Amino acid sequence: MKRFFVLLILFFCSVTILFAQSNKLIKELESKRGSLQKQIADTESLLKNTKKDVGSQLNGLAALSGQIDERKRYISSINKDVEAIGEELSSLGRQLRGLQKDLTDKKKKYESSVQYLYKNKSIEEKLMFIFSADDLSKMYRRLRYVNEYATYQRLQGEEILRKQQQVSRKKTELSQVKRAKENLLKEREQERAKLESQEKQKRTIVANLQKKQKGLQSEIQRKRREANNLNARIDRLIAEEIEKARKRAEEEARREEEARRKEEARRKSESKSDSKSEKKPTSTIARTRKKAKPLESYSMSKADRELSGNFANNRGRLPVPISGSYIIVSHYGEYAVEGLRNVKLDNKGIDIQGRPGAQARAIFEGKVAAVFQLNGLFNILIRHGDYISVYCNLSSASVKQGETVSTKQSIGQVFSDLSDNGRTVLHFQLRREKEKLNPEPWINR
Repeated sequence: MKRFFVLLILFFCSVTILFAQSNKLIKELESKRGSLQKQIADTESLLKNTKKDVGSQLNGLAALSGQIDERKRYISSINKDVEAIGEELSSLGRQLRGLQKDLTDKKKKYESSVQYLYKNKSIEEKLMFIFSADDLSKMYRRLRYVNEYATYQRLQGEEILRKQQQVSRKKTELSQVKRAKENLLKEREQERAKLESQEKQKRTIVANLQKKQKGLQSEIQRKRREANNLNARIDRLIAEEIEKARKRAEEEARREEEARRKEEARRKSESKSDSKSEKKPTSTIARTRKKAKPLESYSMSKADRELSGNFANNRGRLPVPISGSYIIVSHYGEYAVEGLRNVKLDNKGIDIQGRPGAQARAIFEGKVAAVFQLNGLFNILIRHGDYISVYCNLSSASVKQGETVSTKQSIGQVFSDLSDNGRTVLHFQLRREKEKLNPEPWINR
């Protein structure tokens, strides 16, 4: 009987936990979508009416394409959530059917016990059953049986009531999850309608740009020249920084070698009293020294190696290098502009559009390798071991070369172009020494 009570309590607790898990799942999915939804709502205000000139329309096309990418990402998140909620509904349906089957079985057993008691309901019949026993021991067992059966019947009635409550709660939970799925499907349709509207707007901008192919090519050439000048300057500074790092590592290796030689000399001095036959020949020592690792093979100091490892371990978790709401308006690599013939762009990093007043911020701790100006705008390189992050198109810089910075520290204000509706775009690059990396897989979006 005690075991029956324990099983009953465990079952009741498991049902309660499952109910809480469904609510937790819905809340988690809503929280994830909420951050994406806020991101879209914030960035929608960045989309303003573009001017009629080619440059502004091209920038407007980039911003609109970035917004479309964000909305597609949001719709993809909704699709995954719909699938997750669908699986939860299936699980709840199976649980409900199991509870209803269990309830039906218990009702049948209770009905049988009631019928039995009805047939043997009189006190006289119970007394006759007890006193008709052959001896006192059997009479005691029959008395205990009658009492236990009455207790069993009462517990069955209470268990049926509890089971009915469980079925009721499970139906409520199922109804809540169904409503969540219905709301999610409605939201998906709304987002798809907004996406279609934005894609229509994009087609209109592309059509206008196609009519200005000559001016468009000229604008692309101008942007390409500016990008080439910037990248050439960055490449030169990175090459200089690599050489500095090599010299630091070389100096560290020299100090270690010097310390090793001093220690070796000390040990030889202590063992000078030993026999000359045990003394190592000079030629042997020379050969041993030749086996030492050449200094040219060192590229990083110990501190740089440690910082590089920490940086690499945070891949996918690094903060976005701009404060506030943002849109990625240009992705890494070479790609053709959708809808425009013979228009190709090659981006060595990514372009992130934010609000006027947005700050550039360090994605990881490190040391400022360089701060330079080009065309009146500031550009900053920060070294993280053998990784280097690059922040371009700043109206001001709040750090200097040689300074140590921390993660998310503001390093300068991103330039806002007042002639183009205050367009505020940070150009961001990520390198591993001379190797150019796609920054998007590294940052947490």
